[in-house]
Amino acid sequence: MATRRFLSGGASFAERHPAAVAVMVLLLVYPSFASDFFVFQIGAYSLILGTVALSLMMLAGYGGMVSLAQMTVAGFAGYLVAILGDNSAGVMGLGWPWWVTVPAAVLAAALLSTCIGAISVRTEGIYTIMITLAIAVAFFYFVRQNYVIFNGFTGFAGVAPPVLFGVNWRDPSPFYYLSLAVAGGCLWAVLHGARSTFGLSLQAIRDNPRRMRALGYDVTLHRIAAYFLSGLIAGTAGVLLVWFNGRISPGSVGVDIVIDILVIAVVGGLRHPIGPFLGAVAFVLLENFAIDLIDRERFNTVIGTAFLLIVLFSPDGLLGLWSRLRARIRLGRNAQPAAGYDKRDGRHPAGSLEQT
Repeated sequence: MATRRFLSGGASFAERHPAAVAVMVLLLVYPSFASDFFVFQIGAYSLILGTVALSLMMLAGYGGMVSLAQMTVAGFAGYLVAILGDNSAGVMGLGWPWWVTVPAAVLAAALLSTCIGAISVRTEGIYTIMITLAIAVAFFYFVRQNYVIFNGFTGFAGVAPPVLFGVNWRDPSPFYYLSLAVAGGCLWAVLHGARSTFGLSLQAIRDNPRRMRALGYDVTLHRIAAYFLSGLIAGTAGVLLVWFNGRISPGSVGVDIVIDILVIAVVGGLRHPIGPFLGAVAFVLLENFAIDLIDRERFNTVIGTAFLLIVLFSPDGLLGLWSRLRARIRLGRNAQPAAGYDKRDGRHPAGSLEQT
């Protein structure tokens, strides 16, 4: 047994996680065989939405806090990129360089997320959901009615990523790899952060906040800090989102988009950081191809039906379906006949212990 554990611990990452290695290779070579539409509209967009949903998974999966304001945080970062940088709307556009605009937008989004957390962490369950939803709705109406700073209903257009090293990062393949690098970095941070002292404390607070408070932990401060970290992830995705669309408007932070992030996270699975990306791929594929089969007005019906079916048959989402399928495959491989067992008629041969 000790030898088996030693060999397992000494195995390489590729040997221990062959599926993960295969997915990473596929993601890296994806632009080499996919069209620009699939690279940009499907691949990059899925990675961006998955990153926003990852910030929700971090709060809900590790902290037990379901926030509906993650797209609000991402949208706030996108608005700041348009306001502090360049745009073609003729409103604001301070012309700051990208290396100042992007960090400022992400940090401001994280601070907004911290404020949202400071308001909502003192509640639990449905009350947290309603408070964060109210904040998201208030932000939507505020940016739609404010024309001095946020340019009201029109929003901002002409927002483009910088041209660095002679590469136009708005082109399909460069933008895809940029989105992949950001998504991979955020995924790595969440995976390793979950094993840190803070991550383990946050999960313990999720399971039993009263006991953690009795042990001397500041439960409220831990939860607010989780909102700040999730805001960094959502804000970074918001910068990519405004570069992806080339514009941002109140429709980018509408109530329907806010709910879509929750659907993506739940459909993919909230128990592991890879779940939001699975949900994002499924959502983007439905959004791009299901609309060809049905009317645009009925698209939300299709999304809602798929959401209900997945939640009904697999509360852990698509990730739960995959886990159960993998467990059945392993069970089938391990179900070997006992020594001396005759598979033809189900009896042990003469002389076996069963017959003596």
